[in-house]
Amino acid sequence: MPLRVCFVSAEYSPFAKTGGLGDVSAALTRHLARRGHDLRVFVPLHGQMELAGVDRHPVEFLQSLPLRVGQHEFRFSLQTARVPDTQLWIYLVDCPALFDRPRIYSDAPDEHVRYLALTRAAFECCQRMGFAPDVMHSNDWHTAFAPLLLRHAYAWDRQMFGGTRSVFTIHNIGYQGVFSAAQAGDVGPGIGIEALHQLDLGAGRINPMRHAVIYADAVTTVSPNYAVEIRTPEGGYGLDADLRARGDAVVGILNGVDYDEWNPTTDRYIPHHYGLDDLTGKLLNKQALLDLLRMPAAPNTPLVGMISRLARQKGIDLLLDVLPELLATREVRFVGLGSGEPHYERFMHGLQERFPGRATFYSGYSEELAHMIEAAADIFLMPSLYEPCGLNQMYSLKYGTVPIVRRTGGLADSVQHFDPATGQGTGIVFNDFDSGAVRWALDTALEWQGWPTVWRRLVLNGMRQDFSWDRAGAEYERLYQQLTGK
Repeated sequence: MPLRVCFVSAEYSPFAKTGGLGDVSAALTRHLARRGHDLRVFVPLHGQMELAGVDRHPVEFLQSLPLRVGQHEFRFSLQTARVPDTQLWIYLVDCPALFDRPRIYSDAPDEHVRYLALTRAAFECCQRMGFAPDVMHSNDWHTAFAPLLLRHAYAWDRQMFGGTRSVFTIHNIGYQGVFSAAQAGDVGPGIGIEALHQLDLGAGRINPMRHAVIYADAVTTVSPNYAVEIRTPEGGYGLDADLRARGDAVVGILNGVDYDEWNPTTDRYIPHHYGLDDLTGKLLNKQALLDLLRMPAAPNTPLVGMISRLARQKGIDLLLDVLPELLATREVRFVGLGSGEPHYERFMHGLQERFPGRATFYSGYSEELAHMIEAAADIFLMPSLYEPCGLNQMYSLKYGTVPIVRRTGGLADSVQHFDPATGQGTGIVFNDFDSGAVRWALDTALEWQGWPTVWRRLVLNGMRQDFSWDRAGAEYERLYQQLTGK
């Protein structure tokens, strides 16, 4: 039976994304729409969104609407935008006072107000559209107050929300959106102080994500292993007790990959397509990227790729000694793409300056370059401290790019360490979070690449993996049906 789903997210690929949240939001909703479910997807109209050539229109009866967040008064309008290459239309919440800013996220004092406004706008628009959702699905701290709002602020509207069940997805528990208890009034109107977490209030803070964990009908996260990790003191970032208290209501569903976007046989961003039966195109893509970046190298020179937010979580500290040593002592090339903490960006720029023609770093994000790195690299590096799911390791497998990953979160769920003796496995997996483990992994990869038959087996094993949204989407559908009884 088709379900009515209200889906709210701060990011949505390709319009606005900083990482996996944007990719997952887009891929899951596209899957659900293809399955015949009725979706209303709400995303902020960010100031720097990529909307050139996108088919979009104002929603005429949803213009200049009043919106109250605590004592703050705003006006917002709604636009529809068609997701490229699909029949799915999403709703852009246009509130320049809150969202017309240089970056999606900031450390501004009204950051919590911005995303409370997005969440409230979704409820208000559902009411005005006469759309009574079976499921209200919110994502990460930005929209984490949706389950609380559903139970309290909008409980009076039983016609619209009396049968609505809430699902909250934790994409990264390390970012919880905590703000001062002095702003408790911003969570209202319609939310009494007694509905907020009292111990946090007493400590002078409000934690949006904690409220979602407490109030949502179901809490999902983006891999089975991560669902286990976040219920431990080491991985829960202060929410482990709340998550353990929810018992079976916490479910880990490994993210899928949108193979319409990430597939070397059809990828619109790469010059040479290839697949399991013929890997010639991969070598040609490698040569094309090295030529583009002015990094001359023989065809068999290993190319190590990395696409990452530059933060401690991503294991960049482990590379501060390892990458310079690698580039100084081995005949390899390195290309990195990403942005983040300034000292990590300086390190990456320093590699390029110290090893011209051997290392290249692009600061920022480029969808085209991301696809080219996946298609061209021999090895992909993901030495994360923790990784809720990770998508690039799954992209890498499909593109025949051998992932080096740490055994954590979704990396452990999606990559199996290769055994040359049996020919089983899909990548190189290390355990310890230290530089020595990364050195071992890179040395192992370079050794195996020198054995053509072994390397080809490893590459093809990865390319045969299937992490499509058919599997992950079906798990979300089952969860929705269990909650709603439909």
